[in-house]
Amino acid sequence: MVYFVRTASERDLEKVRALLIESFHAAYDASHGIAKVNELIAHLFSPAALKAWLTKKNAEFLVADDGRDIGGMGYAAMSSEMTKTVMLHLLYVKPDLQRQGIGRDLFAELETCFPDAEIMRLEVEVQNHEAIHFYTRLGFVEAGRNENSGPGQPGIPTLVFEKMLELH
Repeated sequence: MVYFVRTASERDLEKVRALLIESFHAAYDASHGIAKVNELIAHLFSPAALKAWLTKKNAEFLVADDGRDIGGMGYAAMSSEMTKTVMLHLLYVKPDLQRQGIGRDLFAELETCFPDAEIMRLEVEVQNHEAIHFYTRLGFVEAGRNENSGPGQPGIPTLVFEKMLELH
C-alpha cells in the first residue's frame, strides 16, 4: 500500500487518535504499565487536544494516508520559547507498518514546513531505543536530558535531540 503525506483534517481525528492509542500502548506498556499509558493517552490525546492542533498557528499536523486508512501522523510547531526552533511533538506510525518509510516520509515533509527554523528539537523517552535509533538515523544528535519531574509533568525522563535544518 502507498501512503501519501498530507495535512490532517477534522475528519482524520478519530483514526489519528486510534493510531496514537495503538502506538503508545505498543511503545510504552512494557516500561510503564497499561494504567500509566492509559492515563497519558487520556491527557495527551483527548479529542479536544487533537482538534486544537489543527488550528494552532505556526504548526503542522500531518497524516500518512493510503485512501482508506491513516498509517502515520506527525505534529510539529514553532517553539514559543526558543528562537528559530521547531519542536517535533509527535511522529508515530502504526506498529505493523513501521520500517516501510512512512515515518521518514512524514519527517521529510515536516522538516520543510518551517522555512524560518534553523533547528528541529524533540524529546524521546530514555527507554524508547527504537525511536532513538530512528531519530539518530535522521541526523539528530543528543543535546540534553529532561527529567520531567516538575508540577504537571509525567515524571518520565527524556533525552533531548536536535537537528540543524537547512534554510529554505
